[in-house]
Amino acid sequence: MMGTSLGNAMEWFDFGIYSYLAVTMGQVFFPEIDPSFRLMYAFGTFAVAFIARPIGGLFFGMMGDRLGRKKVLAITLIMMAVATLSIGLIPSYNAIGIAAPTLLLIARLVQGFSTGGEYAGAMTFIAESTSDKKRGFMASGLEVGTLVGFSAGAGLVTLITFLLGDKTMLEWGWRIPFLIAAPLGLIGFYFRNRLEETPAFEAMMKIEEERNPASLKEILIHHWKPLLICIGIVLFYNTMSYMVLTYMPSYLSDELGYGEKKGLFLVLIVMIAMIPFVLAMGYWSDRIGRNRIVKGALIGTIVLSIPALMMIGNGNSYAALLGLFVIGILLSAFQGVLPATLPSLFFTKVRYGSLAITYNVSTSIFGGTTPLVVAWLVSVTKNKMVPAYYLMAVCVIGLIIVAFFVKETAGRSLRGSTPAVDNASEIEQVLKNPNEALWWEKEITHESINHSVMDSRQENAENVR
Repeated sequence: MMGTSLGNAMEWFDFGIYSYLAVTMGQVFFPEIDPSFRLMYAFGTFAVAFIARPIGGLFFGMMGDRLGRKKVLAITLIMMAVATLSIGLIPSYNAIGIAAPTLLLIARLVQGFSTGGEYAGAMTFIAESTSDKKRGFMASGLEVGTLVGFSAGAGLVTLITFLLGDKTMLEWGWRIPFLIAAPLGLIGFYFRNRLEETPAFEAMMKIEEERNPASLKEILIHHWKPLLICIGIVLFYNTMSYMVLTYMPSYLSDELGYGEKKGLFLVLIVMIAMIPFVLAMGYWSDRIGRNRIVKGALIGTIVLSIPALMMIGNGNSYAALLGLFVIGILLSAFQGVLPATLPSLFFTKVRYGSLAITYNVSTSIFGGTTPLVVAWLVSVTKNKMVPAYYLMAVCVIGLIIVAFFVKETAGRSLRGSTPAVDNASEIEQVLKNPNEALWWEKEITHESINHSVMDSRQENAENVR
């Protein structure tokens, strides 16, 4: 789990740096822009990288279903580290003019391309490498990587800003966090190389030595329903993630006047406090069901978004911290549960590719654009409650999707795989109710998927005996 989570931590380390330096990056790369629109330009560059995510998701996702999860995860990590490092080496606008934001844009596109295969691959790897009864808890470790990486990036920016001051940060201090990406990338690559391929993928390769990997056309035609469900889940999942982790620091400092350092510090405290809640949500999702927790968090967000934003905006630091904490706990429910839910939507043969495509399309359209869209809406409407209304709208959509279209998968095998157990004592329980253990068989509609699944079942049944 550690080796997989490191890549996600690396991705969000970069997001944490960029989000917490958004105001500074705007001054470095867009000094000619009106200050009231400078933040929008900085977030615009952040959002443009998400154009490359679906392309990267398609490229690396299809590759992951052909060559294996491990190899692709190692490639994406190195690309991400190199792109992040390069940002710290780009000269300022005052030094090279328009070439500076152009180079920044190119680096962000490379980051987006590599990230397109990173998170979906990490979810797939953990889901296929853990037992059915512990999948929620183990997958929640992926989002712990998110929070640790983001907190590390945000904490580093906060510390350097405190030590160097705003003037020095603007001159050269902003480069330091990006330059640290190189050694972190090497450490992550070392751990990734020590990973073993997932049992589910190895089992599929063993029985399909001359198999024909699923094409994009096949995925779109025969798996359109889970594709749409996944897009809908990621809509509310990443909108809330980017709202809290990416937009809030700038919202607190620029829109509410808390001051840059205080805004950074408040969100950092909340992120650190969320870590045990994410693990707890993953743990309980294995026991009471994933859908119950997700629906409860969706309803909670719809009901509590306005009160939370009112607390954040009343000018009192303690009230703001409480409001951020409320939203953070609701987000932790999604982070603890959904990394196990999303991979369960797809069969082994198409899991990486399908998940990478849908996750990144939805993230690019809805999640990554959240800071830019919300910043624009606040600027146009002059209404500082817009973030609350935005969250409520996407969570209403999410509640409909989860309530009517998402099946409960806690404690169940992944689609296309026989049950994964921790010890021999669990095998008897599985054999007593094989129809429940292989619940997904009635969903099979495509001949090639059916063939691989049934062969896999026979192979694993022999191993159990």
